[in-house]
Amino acid sequence: MHAIGIDIGGTKIAGALVDEFGSILKSDRVPTPAGDPRLIEDAVVAMVQGLSAGQQVAAVGVAAAGFIDAAQSTVYYAPNINWRNEPFRAKLEARLDLPVVIENDANAAGWAEFRYGAGRLYSDMVTLTIGTGVGGAIVSRDRLLRGGFGVGAELGHLRVVPDGLPCGCGAHGCIEQYGSGRALLRMANEYADAGGIGQTLAEVRAQRGELRGEDVAELIVAGDGGALAALRQLGHWLGQASASLSAVLDPQVFVFGGGVASAGELLLEPIRSAYLDHLPARGFHPEPKFLVAELVNDAGVVGAADLARLSTGQE
Repeated sequence: MHAIGIDIGGTKIAGALVDEFGSILKSDRVPTPAGDPRLIEDAVVAMVQGLSAGQQVAAVGVAAAGFIDAAQSTVYYAPNINWRNEPFRAKLEARLDLPVVIENDANAAGWAEFRYGAGRLYSDMVTLTIGTGVGGAIVSRDRLLRGGFGVGAELGHLRVVPDGLPCGCGAHGCIEQYGSGRALLRMANEYADAGGIGQTLAEVRAQRGELRGEDVAELIVAGDGGALAALRQLGHWLGQASASLSAVLDPQVFVFGGGVASAGELLLEPIRSAYLDHLPARGFHPEPKFLVAELVNDAGVVGAADLARLSTGQE
């Protein structure tokens, strides 16, 4: 029995018809009308109807950034969409003759990696998605950990620096300010300001008027000293945060997704090094694997579809 996964982002809504093996059979994508909740609802309904035409569909899973209640029904708060205590599942089920599940987008992506990607051989996994911010998902004993109110695993807001940089969440020193794509760009600019190994970064910035994420990514691939130093600094913070998470969750594997993770071993090596430097009882604590996510841009729709299908008992 197939399921439909919908991933609502700040700029686009992606959807897919997904089978029980995590394979995408049909897909669709439209711009997100982020300022109007009713238009988002209309877009999701139209997408589900198009993807389900002529198909046997068990359920619909919708992934979105924000706080989702434990019943996977109401969006308490969404940072990029005008949702506040939005009963989104009830609204969709009233218009679709299908059961609907609402899930946090990072949870959905992490679940996809656990079921079909880099975490599929493990029972306990932590996923960190390194994009503009830092997203997270936790699987413990083969179950997605959501917390008592449904808003757990906000790993980007683990504090790593007391009284550190201000974060959009209102706190200071969150790993999102030190381990995200935005943080990497800030670090690259700092190396450009300092000269020395940052000279090429400074030259690119002068040519373009500003450094962009893709500029830093290209210089990392080219082996530029300044760009690689910024990436190692980023990896140091992510490794330190992973050690703290390991002390609490004891995962068998850490999976890193998002655009920055495309650097592969160049990112994983400093993460492992900093992890070991900060690991309690090093030498006696079993060491987890550190892997790059495999499903990339498909993780959100695949994970949302799978969670919806499992909610109906369709194993």
